[in-house]
Amino acid sequence: MQLGEVFTPNNPNMRSILIIGAGLSSNALIKYVLKIAAERNWFVTVADAALENAQQKVDNHPNGRAVWLDVMKVNDRRELIGRADVVVSLLPAHLHLEVGHDCVKLKKHLITASYVSQEMYRLGDEARDRELIFMGEMGLDPGIDHMSAMQAIDAIKAKGGKITAFRSFTGGLIAPESDDNPWHYKFTWNPRNVVLAGQGTAQYLEDGKLRYLPYSRLYKEKRNINIANIGNFEAYANRDSLLYREVYGLANIPNILRGTLRSRGFCEAWDALIQIGLTDADFPILHSGEITYHELMDAYVNKYSGGSVRERIAQMLGEEIDSPVMEKLDWLGLFSKKKIKLPNATPALILEHLLRDKWKLKASDKDMIVMHHEIEYSLKGEKRQFLSSMSLKGKNAEDTAMAQTVGLPMGIFVKLVMEGKIQSRGVQIPVMREVYQPVLEELKEFGIVFHESDEKI
Repeated sequence: MQLGEVFTPNNPNMRSILIIGAGLSSNALIKYVLKIAAERNWFVTVADAALENAQQKVDNHPNGRAVWLDVMKVNDRRELIGRADVVVSLLPAHLHLEVGHDCVKLKKHLITASYVSQEMYRLGDEARDRELIFMGEMGLDPGIDHMSAMQAIDAIKAKGGKITAFRSFTGGLIAPESDDNPWHYKFTWNPRNVVLAGQGTAQYLEDGKLRYLPYSRLYKEKRNINIANIGNFEAYANRDSLLYREVYGLANIPNILRGTLRSRGFCEAWDALIQIGLTDADFPILHSGEITYHELMDAYVNKYSGGSVRERIAQMLGEEIDSPVMEKLDWLGLFSKKKIKLPNATPALILEHLLRDKWKLKASDKDMIVMHHEIEYSLKGEKRQFLSSMSLKGKNAEDTAMAQTVGLPMGIFVKLVMEGKIQSRGVQIPVMREVYQPVLEELKEFGIVFHESDEKI
């Protein structure tokens, strides 16, 4: 259905939900909301610039419709928002603010999975004055991480514990049975974000002192994380681990770190790509449409003499020619005579283009989400450690664990708002009990379960 076509639900008073965006992470959300809509006699509109994506996900459901929407066409966007009771934005993060202004003006609740920007927080007073809730960070990370962390933190505080360390790690990974490449990784979310991850300086607290990790050292100074009954991983620090100290009620905590999980060996090889210069998004490569990957790599090692391009790259990196790192670079095709065929492309775009092919999920591949919290606290003179871990595997390349863990929390929250069970108003993230308790409880029905231990250390 094209926007502007006349559409009348069977019941003109039927309550309505608008989902803007029908991309990779929308499957589980749309499926869940359509199921609940049928049970509650609600109606769901899914809008996307690629109408076929929306149509495929609505799949002729009697309580849903798919419409085409260019979100930059203000009048079309506002027409759709004006018909809804609750709006879910799955747009790129920088577009949420446009939707947010419309939702304030048209008095509609708004839910997103993205980090809440300072500009969005500035809408808080207006949203509160209009009795609206704008819930951000309602996905996986951020989202489930906030809710599971706050549930544990509140429980420890309730019994009198004083928290001295909080560390949290999450990774979108490939399940062992689908792990068939030397990187032990495939794309389950935005490839662009993976390529640019970690740029800037990471900051966290350790023993009461601020610690800084610049991008040039981030992947070198990884941590090994062993999670019982799940596996052994490595983690690099997220950009700013200090953001949630006050939100979590941990303002004076001496240790706080949030990080991203990867399979063992990933960080060392990714650091090699950084050292070469292939994650740089700031300048275009001249004649990148005509040169080969081999020629590109040669251009990075002109000061090193003797041997093949592969040997000179190994020399630059301080690697043996047959090391695991060099094996990973070779597997990507970086030394091949294949043409890049991307005119005026930055190194980061060239790398992204290459990885999209190499790290693409096969139809039957299963991804895996892993989340792990470590909380140290003192109670009655005793030092204790609380551990909480969750893992979930996808079913295939369409029904991924990533889509489930991003989409289901949003879907459940949509239901709670539509049923009038959420009293909080203004711009929020899901750290309050009235949100995390029912959402985490229902997520158990979908296999999203945290296994916990609490012991003296």
